[in-house]
Amino acid sequence: MSETQLPNRFSISHRGLAKGPAYEAWRENIWRGFCRLDVSPAEDDYIDCHNEFTQLHSIVIATPRGGSARFARTRTLLDDGCDDLVLISATRGTVHVTQGNKAIDLTPGQMCLTEMNIVGAADLNQSGGFTTTRLPRRLLLQVAPMAETQLARALGHDRALSSMIVRYFGLCADVAGDLDIAGQKAAAQHLVDLVGLLLANRAEKKDLVERHGLSGARLELMKADVLRNLDRGDLTIEKVAGANAISLRQAQRLFAESGTTFSEFVLEQRLLLARRLLLSESGIRRKVSDIAYSVGFNDLSYFHRSFRRRFGVSPADMQMEFGRTQ
Repeated sequence: MSETQLPNRFSISHRGLAKGPAYEAWRENIWRGFCRLDVSPAEDDYIDCHNEFTQLHSIVIATPRGGSARFARTRTLLDDGCDDLVLISATRGTVHVTQGNKAIDLTPGQMCLTEMNIVGAADLNQSGGFTTTRLPRRLLLQVAPMAETQLARALGHDRALSSMIVRYFGLCADVAGDLDIAGQKAAAQHLVDLVGLLLANRAEKKDLVERHGLSGARLELMKADVLRNLDRGDLTIEKVAGANAISLRQAQRLFAESGTTFSEFVLEQRLLLARRLLLSESGIRRKVSDIAYSVGFNDLSYFHRSFRRRFGVSPADMQMEFGRTQ
């Protein structure tokens, strides 16, 4: 099964003994074909693994969950010539990773950069879980030319940056299905830049920040925070900036550079959400005021004025017209 045949977000599971047609199909078609890894039990002879995959342009994020699976780059698989780099991020417990003759134990918040042209493995079990991100070597070396000096060692001393990377991984996994090709490419570049900052030396970091910075990823994370909290009438830029460990001025600048302000973005998203609710099957039976409050408006008059200005019709009229067509 080739990468181009798969959607950019999908999941697959296997739970049972590591033998039989179902196991072999799962192992061959997905692990050896898509991930270019072999998979075997981490404990006993039993597989317990559910995997979520997200593909963004040339980057693949994989989140395995369960209690027994070992993902290995074997000598046989090295013949495919893949030299991608893989960032393994521990999410719970202790994660055991091997690269050649090196063994690395990661704890939550720590990461490890591995390479696919060397024999290696990572264990998923009851005591340890992780996320992996596979990146083309050339893309990462473009932003962090000395990244290979950080191979096969525990990373994550910069807790703020590590946390930001993990949050951006999660955001990409959540929105991947809604992104067009350009959006996927932009998100992938943000990921490469963030990982590059984690791996770069001091001189490279300065250059990377000057050329790429964290602006794109930080802005997307702030927007995601806004979307998760639209129902809060006390949502402010100060709170969002604080949650993202940046100053109020930095947050204001990032929104301004995107062509809007924080207040304009929040208003637009609340109005769009209100319209979706008004036009939903359950929304036609709700009071307009209930919908307005549920998306964070504290002032009904302001909501009605803003809605009419944005959509050219009152909320009640839009709701009524939709109801007639049902």
